[in-house]
Amino acid sequence: MIRSMQATDIPDILSLLHWMDAAPEREVFAPDSRDPRELHLECEDGLCLVEEDDDGVRAYCALSPFRDGLVLEGPISEGGHMGALLARAAQHTDGQPVYAFSARDNLPVRAALEGAGFAPLHSTAFYSAPLDRIARKAQVPPGYRTTDSLPVAEYRALYRAAEDAWAGRLDWTPEQYAAHFADDTVGLVALWRDNQPVGFAELEYSPDDARADVTYLAVHPAERGQGLGRVLLALAAAEAQARPELRTLRVRAHDHLHAARALYAREGFTHCRSIVTYLLEGEEEA
Repeated sequence: MIRSMQATDIPDILSLLHWMDAAPEREVFAPDSRDPRELHLECEDGLCLVEEDDDGVRAYCALSPFRDGLVLEGPISEGGHMGALLARAAQHTDGQPVYAFSARDNLPVRAALEGAGFAPLHSTAFYSAPLDRIARKAQVPPGYRTTDSLPVAEYRALYRAAEDAWAGRLDWTPEQYAAHFADDTVGLVALWRDNQPVGFAELEYSPDDARADVTYLAVHPAERGQGLGRVLLALAAAEAQARPELRTLRVRAHDHLHAARALYAREGFTHCRSIVTYLLEGEEEA
């Protein structure tokens, strides 16, 4: 039976989440929260569905606001139980596009998503390396300087010039921009030549995982071919190394970013996981 989630389902859903966490190949987009109260609050903001049998909850998925539409959390299931759950969720999209994220090696979930009409958009590969190995190469080239912040106008201009991949950030108000970089888990290293910013590396810190993520690496197209990507990568590692609890630097690249992937390989990063992004197209208005 498929129905909306209830508070009494939370122990079973947490068991599914921990089962998923136990093996990287099972990874799908899932609630960040592993706290029962917070998980229940998350589901109050969107649609959460479960499938149960006599043994309890066997599968879970949810829909939440995301970008220009919705994002699918899950589906999480120890075996099967996904097709009907996805079909039920698709009835609650109100014609909006729905994004879903699954580990490349999670073949059962990928098959279920494609069977429900989701189409793969691209894959994102993640690479990691010891933080100290990358940080020891940090050196600001002659004629350049660094800052740990950028004015919002310069940030937007560089972001737009480098690759307009996260277009939602271009719509941030100055207050949203300031709030984002005021977060203690977010960092920035900007590289300048004279009074012109030529690139930046944006960081997110995960102390519980002893890891720093380079979430975005931007070099202005007119400045490419000079090794500034490598410079920014090392400077970002040095910035993260100031936090003694961090040990690993992780980077990412979509499948079409061949230059970025080549850079990470040259700098000694090793591939650790790949995520496939799926999209269920929304219905066009008549």
